[in-house]
Amino acid sequence: MTAGAEADPLDLVIVGAGPCGLAAAVAAKECGLSHVVVDRGCITESLTHYPYYMTFFSTAERLEIGGVPFTIPDPKPTRREALAYYRQVVAHHGLKVRQYEEVTEVMRRDGSEGAEGSGFVVRTHGRDGREGRLLARAVVIATGGFGEPNRLELEGGDPDGRVIHYYKDPYPFFDQDVTVVGGGNSAVEVALELYRNGVRVRMVHFLDVFDRGVKPWVRPDIENRIASGEIPMHWGSRVARLGPGTATIVRAEGGEATEVANDWVLAMTGWRPNRALLHGLGVETDPETGIPAHDPATMETNVPGVYIAGVIAAGFNANRIFIENGREHGTLIAGHLMGLGLDLVGRFPGPEDLATDPDYMRGFGQ
Repeated sequence: MTAGAEADPLDLVIVGAGPCGLAAAVAAKECGLSHVVVDRGCITESLTHYPYYMTFFSTAERLEIGGVPFTIPDPKPTRREALAYYRQVVAHHGLKVRQYEEVTEVMRRDGSEGAEGSGFVVRTHGRDGREGRLLARAVVIATGGFGEPNRLELEGGDPDGRVIHYYKDPYPFFDQDVTVVGGGNSAVEVALELYRNGVRVRMVHFLDVFDRGVKPWVRPDIENRIASGEIPMHWGSRVARLGPGTATIVRAEGGEATEVANDWVLAMTGWRPNRALLHGLGVETDPETGIPAHDPATMETNVPGVYIAGVIAAGFNANRIFIENGREHGTLIAGHLMGLGLDLVGRFPGPEDLATDPDYMRGFGQ
């Protein structure tokens, strides 16, 4: 049951190399669980899509994983510092991460796979086109909340590719007409930064008020810009269609349409997790909350041996789970696998061993 050959089952395959997936890998390694992390992109891919000059709201200490100090001169890290830190964690712990390799399917093992025992087959597709296969006794789905953007439903679609869901910095939009769609914190901060960098910006939100999550120290700024007319605001409205150099904005009540100059649409409308792997395994999802069925004490889903970690456990409300609380999921998962003993992993102590050896879980800070 070593990780030396792919024909031998790993104890754990972790899908997703974000901070919470990496934290799960560290916890697995601390327990001696053979494992690998697989990601369709690079390490902490989602962070690479954040604005270049973003500063985290959380302090560096609360973003730490794997017992590696996040040492910076300021209390709150920047995007650049976080990207460097999580790569340091990977190097420090010697984590095996397979980047740019997409997990296309996870299924239960059966006799056709030529191996005895329960577990899973994880099929992958590399950027070079090669197909891969991993055998695992358990899997962790830690694919985050950025699987797919909440796309705008536009009449006629987006023929010239002007709708953008990622925002990096304001400079490509200088002296352009930009419509920012959304009423959350991201939309507000993007609109303000564009406005202060020579962009003709307006906002569109389907509600008549900003979302409650807008930072209290930012709200007066955007409200003053709207009141002064510096940033035109279309409340209770949506972008209905795009024309050559224009966008048509329609108000929900009455359907009143307004055509405005437009070069770009920045859709700050949020993202949703990709649950295809979970659904393919039979993991149930609450239709109202979007939360996969799981035990919060162990992070195991209704399918034995299938676990979730990180933002994907938050369902539709991604603001419920951040790095600072999602990083603990790996500890719960590894602890549960250890407690299962021979029933699952075949060579680890059972609960009675852990109870008589309090130092065994030292790596988890318990």
